[in-house]
Amino acid sequence: MKFYIVIPAHNEADFIGKTLQSLINQSLCPAKIVVVDDNSTDDTAAIVTNLSKQHPWISLVSNTSSEAHLPGEKIINAFYKGYDSLDSEYDVICKFDADVIFPENYLETLAKHYQKNSHLGMVAGHCYIEQNGIWVLEDLTSKDHIRGGLKAYRKACFSDIGGLKKSMGWDTIDELLALYYNWEFETDASLHVKHLKPTGANYNKSAKHLQGTALYKMRYGFTLAFLSALKLAYKKRRIHLFWDYIAGYIKAANQKEPFLIDADQGAFVRGYRWKNIKRKFKLLR
Repeated sequence: MKFYIVIPAHNEADFIGKTLQSLINQSLCPAKIVVVDDNSTDDTAAIVTNLSKQHPWISLVSNTSSEAHLPGEKIINAFYKGYDSLDSEYDVICKFDADVIFPENYLETLAKHYQKNSHLGMVAGHCYIEQNGIWVLEDLTSKDHIRGGLKAYRKACFSDIGGLKKSMGWDTIDELLALYYNWEFETDASLHVKHLKPTGANYNKSAKHLQGTALYKMRYGFTLAFLSALKLAYKKRRIHLFWDYIAGYIKAANQKEPFLIDADQGAFVRGYRWKNIKRKFKLLR
């Protein structure tokens, strides 16, 4: 299978070389990698340029964007800057982060999953972070969710879901829309991806409100958004974030922010979420 990879990068000089080297060393070599240098002020571009001289299938695209920290919107804008530079002759399009190290069999294993199941629209491994010299499973990792830094879409699935939404929460919306269009997604726990920089380390209070805004835009409704915000804050071990998320939801509702999905898709999302909540509640009883 032919893999195209887009990597948005902002001041990732400490990590981007390691990420690219792990992709260069793959047992199944990617057909193309595009790194989007998004307003970096460090040596990110120079590192990518040097590697591209040795590996012509790696390219660099420069992007000029706002200095504002806008989780979701900014990174997807950068992704599309790279995506638009590619042709459409791929089987799988990937949006990877610039601070991860992939095991050598990563792409080969993804390809095997896709070839085994024609209904599989998305598949990825699990993220591990280093703690006291030991690589441990990152708290936010779940078998029911593919992390935003590890997205890999079968071409037809990417088309059906309409690509990626330019909003925080895009990495949940894509999975829900994949299910809506009868695609499956899964994670492979045997694929250990080293995540070099903790998720959300640079988020500020304003940015964290955007999580609640995303819950509103996904048509969750207040009760479901309340439960989702509580769960996410608990998983991050920072319960005060719950209030940030709820504040963001209420603000979006009061301002009647435009939804990211239509009414039928919203009904599907709510039904799917409630079904999972009821299933998990029964298991706890």
